[in-house]
Amino acid sequence: MNAAEVVNTLLVQRFGVAPADITHETPLRTLRLDSLALEELRVLIEERLDIDLDEVSLTPRNTVGQLVTAVDGNVPA
Repeated sequence: MNAAEVVNTLLVQRFGVAPADITHETPLRTLRLDSLALEELRVLIEERLDIDLDEVSLTPRNTVGQLVTAVDGNVPA
């Protein structure tokens, strides 16, 4: 799975987001993800992809696309 697939899968399966609501331009806040949910999402992504996202700043203002780009930047080639 690539970063976009992992993020989308987690948003749907773990946070109950409708797949139709997920686009690269969608702000995370419109998906009803608060700071606690974002931290949980970060940990789940780290575990799924075996990466470290400690240096990535996630806020509800970030978009799904920004999250995917940040994850892609931490996945080893």
